[in-house]
Amino acid sequence: MMGRHGWDSWARRWRLTALLGVGVAALALVVTLISTLPGNGASTRGTTRDGGTVHGTPATPPEVTRPDVGWGFTHTQYSADEGSSAATARVEGALSRTALPQNQHIMGWGAGNPEPAKGRYDFTEMDRRIDFMRASGATPVVTLCCAPDWMKGGRAGTDATDWSQSALETAPTPDHYKDFAALAATVARRYPDVRHFIVWNEFKGFWNDSRARWDYEGYTELYNLVYGALKQVDDKIMVGGPYLVMDSVDPRQKQDASTTLRGAWGAMDQRVLDAFAYWNQHKAGADFVVVDGSSYTKDDDLLPDEFAATDKFTAVSAWVRRQTRDLPLWWAEYYVEPADGNDNRKGWTEDHRVAVQAAGMIAMVSGGASSGFYWNPEERKGTGCAGCLWTPTDTPGGGRALPMYDLVSRFGKEFPPGTTPRTVPIARDDVPNVRVLAGDKVVLVVNTLNRPISAQVDGKRFDMRAYEVKWLQR
Repeated sequence: MMGRHGWDSWARRWRLTALLGVGVAALALVVTLISTLPGNGASTRGTTRDGGTVHGTPATPPEVTRPDVGWGFTHTQYSADEGSSAATARVEGALSRTALPQNQHIMGWGAGNPEPAKGRYDFTEMDRRIDFMRASGATPVVTLCCAPDWMKGGRAGTDATDWSQSALETAPTPDHYKDFAALAATVARRYPDVRHFIVWNEFKGFWNDSRARWDYEGYTELYNLVYGALKQVDDKIMVGGPYLVMDSVDPRQKQDASTTLRGAWGAMDQRVLDAFAYWNQHKAGADFVVVDGSSYTKDDDLLPDEFAATDKFTAVSAWVRRQTRDLPLWWAEYYVEPADGNDNRKGWTEDHRVAVQAAGMIAMVSGGASSGFYWNPEERKGTGCAGCLWTPTDTPGGGRALPMYDLVSRFGKEFPPGTTPRTVPIARDDVPNVRVLAGDKVVLVVNTLNRPISAQVDGKRFDMRAYEVKWLQR
């Protein structure tokens, strides 16, 4: 590394000098120069000092920024900002017609290290994702996670980022909380059209081993610093947290099981509720509240079955709304299908997957949630893509909408923030077999059975295929 900066030739030249005093002076000069470099001599190749300079051509944000954004998705490692131009344009065009909210993390999940050394920035990948959001007409959302290595005990430098899962999921150390808040402010200045920020992700790195509980004091301290830094950039910016995983356990379990927030779907982990309560009481402020979680328990049990398990989303949503005195509620992630050992969800047919997903979204709205982000499991290439919103964009024929896109985009259109769920009549025999959400103009009906049925909802009789998701006009 030193040779690349030309320091080796200096050292050789000074070692040839006979005078000890001159040699000492040269050594002092070298030490001084190294210490003044960003990151104490860390590589800064490809970085810039002006990270807060506005990037590109920002979209014009609405005159009034609302705290809820509706139903959209989160970009993951691979997305439609890269690939065949024909395929990426196809996705961009489809999104432009639906204006789905889109969420992107600042480090990881498709974005590089934004600040490899203190005061030196590289937003190359982040810029590309923001450009894609702008071009596709999205309401952009940024999740402020994760942290550069030098903020969490690692090395600084563009050649030093540790992308292992354990490293990525390490939180900043307390002495760097202010540095992370400063980075958040830099991001806000760079993308002035982003008006919604989520602080951190799933309490990653905030587990207290000695106390066997979440370090909610540490997270809340970080959250409050970030909240203040963002509001200083622009008081119109909307900030939310705590993005806790709303874990549940078997209802028969005694240890860590809540005695108050429980149902046939399980019992909430009391440690999560304690962490939420601390943040809620000590937060500097919040424009919306963010949680995530799955319908299944920590042991991957769907209780009593995959459709009834989604009642957890209703119960948790209603509980969170009560605790926060009805702050707008976002589900940053929501899962209804347990993953395998490689964190893949490919065990169900797509019809089954979409039906249970629809039931989960119905359950969230029924509990009072107004926004949510589908975690899009996009693949880099190939033709199959279980649960993806569109086919991979590596070829000109890629980027075609899949059934999950049809669900998420239609749901976002028909049930925007402010929608009041309506009660509609359901034939008594059909009540156990369907999940229903009605608005003023449409009714969403889900067949929860793996066989055809004839159902009567809102005064209409109709046939449904196994696991069919049907939209009725009112």
